Amino acid sequence: MPSYAPLTPDALVSMVADRCLARADRTRVAVDGAEAAAPADFAGRIAARLRSTGRPAEVVELKDFLLPASQRLEFGREDPDSYRERWFDFAALAREVLDPLASRGAAQWLPRLRDPETDRSVRAERQPAPDGLVLLVAGPMLLGRWLDFDLSVALRVDERVLRERTPAELAFTVDGVLEHEKENRDEPDILVRYNHPERPAVAVAA
Repeated sequence: MPSYAPLTPDALVSMVADRCLARADRTRVAVDGAEAAAPADFAGRIAARLRSTGRPAEVVELKDFLLPASQRLEFGREDPDSYRERWFDFAALAREVLDPLASRGAAQWLPRLRDPETDRSVRAERQPAPDGLVLLVAGPMLLGRWLDFDLSVALRVDERVLRERTPAELAFTVDGVLEHEKENRDEPDILVRYNHPERPAVAVAA
């Protein structure tokens, strides 16, 4: 079991931002966390900190890269295994967002793929990727997918907290998230104990 050192929320944001600023090239960052950990909110704070230094930064949410409902809901609307393996279009995320940013020349990326309400493509315009862009991808179960990130942050909460904070309509997702975290062997660059977002703690070497 790792040991953890407490940080203030601002210090945690600064830690991740500093890791990004240490890289001159475009940087693709995973902010991996269940719905209960609000990874998009955390990614947004990092992006704001980076922009305050003059570094371009954007956030992509995994929930905007869903597979079609015919695939997601084939085994019902509340199947945890489907949530884990059939809800999100990780291939499209790699193809449309992560892979283009690996090149050193001109590149474009797609901010959204599908509207979950209409189950249709949102026809979003591709965005230019300026030099030095930091693009943060926020959502659950990003690690262990063979996605090409330059930096990864994992916001982890205990099962009890996960079940308490997950909205009732998404309660079925908890078992899928827990099973994925149990089986995943990819270690994040920054592991955060996030039961109390106002009092985060970061894993440190023994």
